[in-house]
Amino acid sequence: MSRIGKYPVELPDGVEAQVNGQDVRVKGKLGELSMTVHDDVSVALEDVANDDGKTSKVVRLQPKSDTPFAKQIWPTMRTLVSNMVVGVSEGYKKDLEIKGVGYRANLQGQTLVMTLGFSHEVRFDVPQGIKVEVDKQVAISISGIDKQQVGQVAAKIRGFKPPEPYKGKGIRYANEYILKKEGKKK
Repeated sequence: MSRIGKYPVELPDGVEAQVNGQDVRVKGKLGELSMTVHDDVSVALEDVANDDGKTSKVVRLQPKSDTPFAKQIWPTMRTLVSNMVVGVSEGYKKDLEIKGVGYRANLQGQTLVMTLGFSHEVRFDVPQGIKVEVDKQVAISISGIDKQQVGQVAAKIRGFKPPEPYKGKGIRYANEYILKKEGKKK
């Protein structure tokens, strides 16, 4: 039995879910997400009684067979459904910092323009569904309802100039620690 998959995904107030076969659609105050659950996992929308006598809706996932693959994909699907519920109710956010003399970023419409020490500006078109904010030209905040898309955009922006190990110049996550190397000795 999976330690993750055995728990149902609870739907908070203001979040609605629809299950149609293997398709799961979740709608909340921030938007709407949908996904198709793998065929080896069954998905159902159930009513569960709380301790205070009220009922709440939960999405319960179970493996359809005892095959090793079904047991492996079951907690993954449960986590993806849980991420959708959190995304439409609270959203996801990643913060990036720019370190280095002359390194900066500006937002021009839906294009993030960064000066990163190259001979040209680096331009990144922000995808639909993602909100990017730039504070004081050195702090970039990426937010959205899709956890995978927010993480992918943050990784792509960081990939333009990853932090180098000697002075730490580049783009890094806000809570990232860069292990610095010692320079040459005379």
